[in-house]
Amino acid sequence: MSYMKALKCRECGKEYPKEALHVCELCFGPLEVAYEYDKIKSVLSREIIEKRAPNMWRYKELLPIEGEPTVGAQVGFTPLIKANNLAKALGVKEIYIKNDAVNYPTLSFKDRVVSVALSRARELGFKIAACASTGNLANSVAANAAACGMESFVFIPSDLEQTKILGTLVYGGTVVGIKGTYDEVNRLCSEIAGKYGWAFVNINIRPYYAEGSKTFGYEIAEQLGWKLPQNIVVPMAGGSLITKIHKAFKELNILGFVNGSSKVFGAQAAGCSPIINAVKEGTELIRPVRPNTIAKSLAIGNPADGYYSAKVMRESGGWGESVTDEEIIDAMKLMAETEGIFAETAGGVTLGSTIKLIESGHISRDESIVVCVTGNGLKTQEALQGKINPPTIINARLQEFDDLVKAGGKEYAVKG
Repeated sequence: MSYMKALKCRECGKEYPKEALHVCELCFGPLEVAYEYDKIKSVLSREIIEKRAPNMWRYKELLPIEGEPTVGAQVGFTPLIKANNLAKALGVKEIYIKNDAVNYPTLSFKDRVVSVALSRARELGFKIAACASTGNLANSVAANAAACGMESFVFIPSDLEQTKILGTLVYGGTVVGIKGTYDEVNRLCSEIAGKYGWAFVNINIRPYYAEGSKTFGYEIAEQLGWKLPQNIVVPMAGGSLITKIHKAFKELNILGFVNGSSKVFGAQAAGCSPIINAVKEGTELIRPVRPNTIAKSLAIGNPADGYYSAKVMRESGGWGESVTDEEIIDAMKLMAETEGIFAETAGGVTLGSTIKLIESGHISRDESIVVCVTGNGLKTQEALQGKINPPTIINARLQEFDDLVKAGGKEYAVKG
């Protein structure tokens, strides 16, 4: 049974049928899914959720599909790591890493949104899945479309990381590289969606697609024992994820599953930080920028949900911060060296911004903090080339190893 009520304009409130629509015909505001929370409350409880399989569909009543999910049955319920080593390094009491770097099947949080988007697209009768992407979405659409028997067309900036391009091509769909930024790719895709009528997950299917991000927030609350963190730091590209995590926390309050709120903080790369700029300037106007950062998965200069993400930060009592490419690399290395988690450049943005937010006093050292990691470092290895020490090479002689140990300045016990 579906608990979707309608598609509803986020600006004027006009309701629309549950079809492949994404823009209000009256005010051109974005549409999102509205639910019948009273009915959900009557059939869903924390105990019911906890008995279900450990995947994102344990919250299916709060997701926009009408039948059972047909895509991504194993997606989600990724680890929430209590990062004690990182906490010690940062001088904070309690910090967690929500690690979607190990999400199934393509190692990013995009598998959540794509699973919902394609499940809904199939219900609406679409046969071809498509997207405009900065990398992770491309991987996920190609993989999940292949798994469910849909044809896929993926459009990307032609200068993406080679590992992400390869990680899309391998699934056999059509990949089109565009000479230009993501924003130029997205404009072209809007025209293609209008002409060909395919299921573009982040265009005409966007209201359903975006709802998948809520599961990231549901899981954090459940994994904390049905509590909300005092602070959560979220990477921002188009800005959708931060708004949906906030929506997830609000929904859990409506249902009585949690009691309280979180301060929500946004993180961007300094080379592409239109949302952070607006927050710091105290304006509602998001001024587009031309991206120039190693964090290509966050390189969206004209974010679709920029206004709403800035609003979430302000209303929740949070703030925003940006970091340089050098700070991104340093944060990636710190997370790996303290917690054994290899995050992509976006993860470096999130942790690097968290560090600056702590140092500036926007986040208290005595409060709980969740850092959102949304993609795997294996996808952005190029960013680390020349930034980490190479292996030490020796001949296969014990004496050379002994000399190496002595040069390191540490003493180790020797048998016998």
